Amino acid sequence: MFRTFAKAIAAIAVVCTVVGGGLVLNEEYGKASSEDKDAAAGSAGDTFTGVKKIRVDGHTVNVSCSGRTGTDQPLVMLMPGGGEGLGNMAQLQKSLSKTLRVCSYDRLGEGASDKADGPQYIEDSSRILTQVLDRLAGDRPVVLAGHSLGGYIAARYTPANTGRVKGLVLLDATIPHLTRDMKRTIPADAQGAPAQVRDGALAANQGKNPEQFVIADGPVRSAGHIPVQILEHESEYTQVPEYRPALERMWAKGQQEWRAISTDSHLTTAKGSGHYIHKDRPDLALKAVQDVATRVAHQR
Repeated sequence: MFRTFAKAIAAIAVVCTVVGGGLVLNEEYGKASSEDKDAAAGSAGDTFTGVKKIRVDGHTVNVSCSGRTGTDQPLVMLMPGGGEGLGNMAQLQKSLSKTLRVCSYDRLGEGASDKADGPQYIEDSSRILTQVLDRLAGDRPVVLAGHSLGGYIAARYTPANTGRVKGLVLLDATIPHLTRDMKRTIPADAQGAPAQVRDGALAANQGKNPEQFVIADGPVRSAGHIPVQILEHESEYTQVPEYRPALERMWAKGQQEWRAISTDSHLTTAKGSGHYIHKDRPDLALKAVQDVATRVAHQR
């Protein structure tokens, strides 16, 4: 989440972590350079345990890895929400690491990674992710598990990279058309907390966020028949009661849209959860990732 807005209203945690797009990633962003490929430590990728910084695309990126180093199972890559470092998903990583190889990383502008050089677009984040995976996953298949903005980036990245990404978990991922839907749901003349929610979301979409990520709405592209688990919150917009039902419908509709990413997608409401499903219902987040990873392993 973007902490600047979170201080103003807790509900902004949901609406200001969208990344836009529906952009078709060209081959430039789906492939690493020969230098980057040579840096990968064999078919299992880099097998270190702990936190360290690596160089990708001319930047220093902070990464964390733990768990098994064999190649019989996929690598799970955790992707935190906007305004949060990899530590936000540390407990989920620890739980998953008992049986899986799990990594996470700070995107540019987040945590201990370098700041972005300027405005970032989906192509930029995708290029960084590809090179991080080259280093950490090697030849392993990958399961992306993203929360909020991290989920959105994972969902936009996957369809163009199905040769590597074989499974996907979305934890209350930012919805595909947040700018359009927010404008429809909360009118421009709204006052008080609703206005903060609306204005905060629109400002973040324009790049006023820690990653300087310029966000645009876009359709959901298909990744074929890969296993996808989508978890959505049960209740979030408690501080904007006059618009809460409409905002919840907006969010639920957006989660339904994500189902189009795969013909094998499943949507579940995480009972008793707000936006941070991996913290409010860690059991459900853990099960979702484990289930997808198991299915991917059995496909090998």
